[in-house]
Amino acid sequence: MTTTDSVAGLITDEMREQYRTEGYFLLERALSDEHLELLRGGAQFSIDKLDAAMDEAGVDRIGINARGKRYFSNFIYRDRPELRQFLFSELMKQICLATLGKNAYLFWEQYVIKAADPDTSFAWHQDSGYVHEDHEPYLTCWIALDDVTEENGSVYLLPYSRSGIKSYVKHIPDPVVNDRVAYFGSDPGMPVIVPAGSIAVFSSVVLHRSGPNLTDKLRRVYLAQYSGEVIMSKDGKEPWGSFDQFLADGEVVAEM
Repeated sequence: MTTTDSVAGLITDEMREQYRTEGYFLLERALSDEHLELLRGGAQFSIDKLDAAMDEAGVDRIGINARGKRYFSNFIYRDRPELRQFLFSELMKQICLATLGKNAYLFWEQYVIKAADPDTSFAWHQDSGYVHEDHEPYLTCWIALDDVTEENGSVYLLPYSRSGIKSYVKHIPDPVVNDRVAYFGSDPGMPVIVPAGSIAVFSSVVLHRSGPNLTDKLRRVYLAQYSGEVIMSKDGKEPWGSFDQFLADGEVVAEM
């Protein structure tokens, strides 16, 4: 289990400043072995759950999920409550304090798993582009469960200084692949090449994309996203995603 002592000093003043000025920072090998295996177990559960749903429906595709190729599963922590040990851990507390401040809510949780498939790339977008424009930027923690390379589908970031963008921008739907696209420039972005257990920490308004997995092994990523407020639907009638409160005035209030 990650302890207070083991994460003390993990996030430096330089990282905090880089998040403010560039929208991101990287934490290499930040997860404990226990947390890494916990999240990998959740990844396999998410694959098995979707495969079972495809079996029941007699299909090999459900939405953007394709058997043996790509899997997107959100709110798995509701099926596997042991994932709360990580989502509301000391490590995630320190990341939220460094980026959002003393109040934080779990906004979204999702596995993104790519197998060998040349068509598993994602276009340039902001995470906020998949919500709506009426919210404060939230936090994305892109957690590598395998060693990440450009060959197996790295995420590419466009820091603020390279994109010139620090706020929500309109996204254009791609009618072919159903992505929402927010950048059409020539900058290829900064590849995040990190070992398993590392975290790319970035704002929901940072432009990013990901490449396809061209290897013969899975590339498993866990997304944990937090907000400083309860993000509401466009009409303001209900919460957009999750609304589990994590931190209140800097203290953990979530049930473990």
